Amino acid sequence: MFASCTSVTPSSEEDGIFPTSSTYQGDLSAFPGTGRTQAVPFSSGNPRIEEIRGIMHLFPEDASSFYNPPVDRKSLVVVLAVPNHMTYADFCRFCGSFVQHMVEMRIVRSDGMDDQYSVIIRFNDQNSTDGFFTHFNGKRFSSLEVDTCRVLYALDAQYTRSIEHGQSSLVTSVEQPNCPVCLERLDQDDGAILTTICNHSFHCSCISKWTDSSCPVCRYCQQQPEKSTCSICGTSENLWICVICGFVGCGRYKEGHAIRHWKETNHCYSLELETQRVWDYVGDNYVHRLIQSKTDGELVELNFNCVHADKNCGTCECTGDSGISEALFNSKVEAILDEYNDLLTSQLENQRKYYEAMLQDAKEEDEKEISEAIEKAVRLRLQKLHAKLNKSIEGKRFLEDINENLLKNQEIWISKIRQIEEREQAAIVLRDKKIQILEEQLRDLIVHIEAQNAAADLPPAVSSDINCATALPGPSSSSPSGNTAKSVNRNRRRS
Repeated sequence: MFASCTSVTPSSEEDGIFPTSSTYQGDLSAFPGTGRTQAVPFSSGNPRIEEIRGIMHLFPEDASSFYNPPVDRKSLVVVLAVPNHMTYADFCRFCGSFVQHMVEMRIVRSDGMDDQYSVIIRFNDQNSTDGFFTHFNGKRFSSLEVDTCRVLYALDAQYTRSIEHGQSSLVTSVEQPNCPVCLERLDQDDGAILTTICNHSFHCSCISKWTDSSCPVCRYCQQQPEKSTCSICGTSENLWICVICGFVGCGRYKEGHAIRHWKETNHCYSLELETQRVWDYVGDNYVHRLIQSKTDGELVELNFNCVHADKNCGTCECTGDSGISEALFNSKVEAILDEYNDLLTSQLENQRKYYEAMLQDAKEEDEKEISEAIEKAVRLRLQKLHAKLNKSIEGKRFLEDINENLLKNQEIWISKIRQIEEREQAAIVLRDKKIQILEEQLRDLIVHIEAQNAAADLPPAVSSDINCATALPGPSSSSPSGNTAKSVNRNRRRS
């Protein structure tokens, strides 16, 4: 187990990886291996209750490599620069199957790194330590992040001193003998033990079910709260917060956004974050009976006592009978309560009026923007419709011109078709006449040929008489039949 935070007796490595040294005075030669290692300071614990400081002796990165690990290394490694948004459960899931080989883990805070923490891990054997170093060194914590896991071998880690603060708490930082979750004893044989940054120990299997970033025992969160800044200019100096609406603005010695907020909203009370005192802008002074309680952080009244230390005080109202003083004090308290209630009521009423005016202005502005948007949309719609209408009119005119031209072309083509039809009719008539003449000539030729054939078959005397016979007149000489008859008569004369 880890050594107790409040223990002052040194212990060996078998008892824990954090032996407490009560003789450390800043000389690193008291620790082993300081000539071959680098000393890295760390701290743990709740800063409001108790803070424990120590030193880790780490081998340098050039000595802690995959192929050349330190010869005198131990089963102790340190995971540096783990992002604060990774909870204890996230880190246990990140380690995966190596958790069963771990003996203990301790979350510590590196000096100067508020947004990161370190984890010191001790394994049960050297093979598991080397496997963890080989597998996780240089590996990303997740695929969505650029931060990588940085693992270094550690020679030793020891406490140097413990700082106790004045504030008390119901939850102490002493290590609990039992796990606060399962109420079983924190025995190393039951599995790895994780000690949070506030020095509370749990079983890894139990803390893995705790998804919150705070400690299950004391609710201390390892994530540091964000620093307040001015809501207007973003400065972090001389800040004031309005006790009515919570507006954070800078003081009059910076940009004066806090007093400008009072002028705009009439919220006259503002709390100075550095001194926790309330300023009244109307009275232009501090209102000392409004302070912040250190227990719960609420605004409470400050009861004034007599400032005189001696018993012979006679210049103030603290003299006299204690019963009368108590009655006067109670009456003053009641008067202050009534005044404060009236003041709070008036401030809330002013706040209501202010926000109602803001809502009315916002409503009017929204209505104006809506009307302007509607007019703009209607105007754009009308412009588009007019453009579309003009385009349609132009298209209609174009179509009318095309239709008129088509009608004219139709008349022209109709007249041309009629002329062509008339020419075709005349050609057909002429062709029929030619055909008729050719048929007549062909008929005469056939008759003539038949006559010649018949004359050739008759006796010579008859054929000579036929040849000496006078030819009858036939068709005109212009016709082909006339030419044929002339040729027949010439043949006859020759014969």
